[in-house]
Amino acid sequence: MRHHQVQAWLAVSLLSCLPLSAAEAQSKTNRLAASDVFNLEFASDPQISPDGQRIIYVRQFSDVMSDKNYANLWIIDFDGTNHRPLTTGHRGDSSPRWSPDGTRIIYLSDQDGTPQIYLRWLDTGQTAKLTNLQHPPAGIAWSPDGRWVSFASFVPAKGPQIAQVPAAPSGAKWAEPATVIDKLVYRFNGPGYLKPGYNHLFVVPADGGTPRQISSGNFHHGDFTFRASEAVWSPDGKSLLVSANRRPDYELEPLDTEIYEFSVADGSVKALTHRRGPDNSPAVSPDGQSIAFLGFDDKYQGYQVTRLYVMNRDGTNARVLSGDLDRDVIGPRWTGDNKGVFIRFDDQGNTKLAFYTVDGKLRQIAQDIGGGSSAYAAGSFSISPNGHFAFTCSRLNLPVEVGAGTLADPKVRILTALNEDLLADKTLGHVEEIWYESSLDKRKIQGWIIKPPGFDPAKKYPLILEIHGGPFANYGDRFDVEKQVWAAKGYVVFYANPRGSTSYGGEFGNLIHHRYPGDDFYDLNSGVDAVMAKGYIDAENLFVTGGSGGGVLTCWMIGRTNRFRAAASAYPVINWYSFVLTADISAFVAKYWFPGLPWENVEHYEKRSLLSVVKNVKTPTMVITGEEDYRTPMSESEQYYQALKLLQVESVLVRVPGEPHGIRRRPSHWMAKMAYIEGWFEQHKK
Repeated sequence: MRHHQVQAWLAVSLLSCLPLSAAEAQSKTNRLAASDVFNLEFASDPQISPDGQRIIYVRQFSDVMSDKNYANLWIIDFDGTNHRPLTTGHRGDSSPRWSPDGTRIIYLSDQDGTPQIYLRWLDTGQTAKLTNLQHPPAGIAWSPDGRWVSFASFVPAKGPQIAQVPAAPSGAKWAEPATVIDKLVYRFNGPGYLKPGYNHLFVVPADGGTPRQISSGNFHHGDFTFRASEAVWSPDGKSLLVSANRRPDYELEPLDTEIYEFSVADGSVKALTHRRGPDNSPAVSPDGQSIAFLGFDDKYQGYQVTRLYVMNRDGTNARVLSGDLDRDVIGPRWTGDNKGVFIRFDDQGNTKLAFYTVDGKLRQIAQDIGGGSSAYAAGSFSISPNGHFAFTCSRLNLPVEVGAGTLADPKVRILTALNEDLLADKTLGHVEEIWYESSLDKRKIQGWIIKPPGFDPAKKYPLILEIHGGPFANYGDRFDVEKQVWAAKGYVVFYANPRGSTSYGGEFGNLIHHRYPGDDFYDLNSGVDAVMAKGYIDAENLFVTGGSGGGVLTCWMIGRTNRFRAAASAYPVINWYSFVLTADISAFVAKYWFPGLPWENVEHYEKRSLLSVVKNVKTPTMVITGEEDYRTPMSESEQYYQALKLLQVESVLVRVPGEPHGIRRRPSHWMAKMAYIEGWFEQHKK
């Protein structure tokens, strides 16, 4: 651990050792702490049975001894009874999928070392391993007759060859050979450096056997993040439908996907959509007559509203259903009677479950869909043919749980209480919503304030402004671990959705098109003023932090104002020119966030660079980034740190080993991230 890291860690540790009164000690004990990342549990991917009577979900947890994240499968009846585990142990179980008759499930598990597909009979609990693949499968799905399982997996290809290098003599120990790269995207956040090859579709008998490859060609059958797509079976079981980019220049046009139909019999392929832009998430109606899907006509804008479409089974007569909804549609699922499509969408920081009839009428079913451990939009749902649904629910004081309801009576019931034992002894910070005007143009901006446990309005509290990334994303009324931990340390935490945030429509989202970072400064600075106007903020102790796009805006804020005592920028972009030339989404950024390539738009890139305002910075600043972050590479943080040092601004650089974007791979690293940021602020309190 480097000297400056030790200082930050000691600051946090020593503060917790100062003498406290009995009342203060009890109050501190009953607050959420960074170490509780090892105690919190989260539900995800709830899958309701075909008869609507049972729900299987993924229960995620962390182990303090191995410092790893794990997940098991749990089952619960629709009425909330018979809650019990299906799998146990320190392993990664995920993607449970019911067989059409409800007697079996398939799922992914690394219980034998590497992720494979497993089959479980629910009446006996017997389990069979269906695959033994060299590369992990993903996107598993049952055929309608329950005889086959489809999945996607990586198929290696021969890499570029430049020369024949002589082999090492027998017994010699030579160095690792050189790696030859010929792809634009050769490394990606999460997977790391990519091997030559492509994701393809396969089927395997549900009773076990040899997988058979369905798709072919030098194309990835998944989205541009190199995740495999979950194929959708046609009701007759003869075809697999999947969204893919099969353009020869797919690396340069990353969003231009189409919906393809693959014959299971011979692998022949047919494109069902043909427009420029994304066509994703196909869902075939139970009668096989229609396909619902998502997308938009691509205008190379930074933000474009994703619409819900329906077309005939052969791809003809595509029409938009959600034209009157100025919000992104996610996850279409048909009802069992073919009369409509379930979707979810974000609206003013809350994720809704809704239903579209085939003639375009919208009906909201439920709200508070959320997932994970932050205020970002997330979560998922599933439905049964009889209209029963299950989803992950999160509220300001409720970490993600499993909820359920019916289309006929959508009153939501929360079925699980995964963290009741932990939170029963914890006092959380109270969260309140705030709307205020931006000083730039009087636009209404939505935000939230977390007050420390035991809040006294007569006292003055330090304030942390925490900024979301994306930038096209949104915070909302969902539980947030990091912000609650900082509030538990005695800070008021303020977070908001400045211009460019989603869930407020296309016009609001595109206020930062070819302008980011820019006028977000006024929205966020005005938010700080609005919270200070409440009278309980110590004006001498203002702090700012954020990750990814929030890290960008953290540096933008301190380049425009010196009002903050200290700043902590997590995994930021600093130099857009170098970012386009080193990040894993370079073609996307150059086409959608900028008007073109850097050397053709030098002034544009430099004007929006954080280096353009670094000369103004006087704020003590910490930069923290994972060493395996290929979304906002470490070189970006290094540039900013070096610039601050040359300007003699107090600064530290924290490098987190083995971590990709977000610093969440290891629970101890996530805990340390929270502690370092709070420790840096404690060091600089007045």
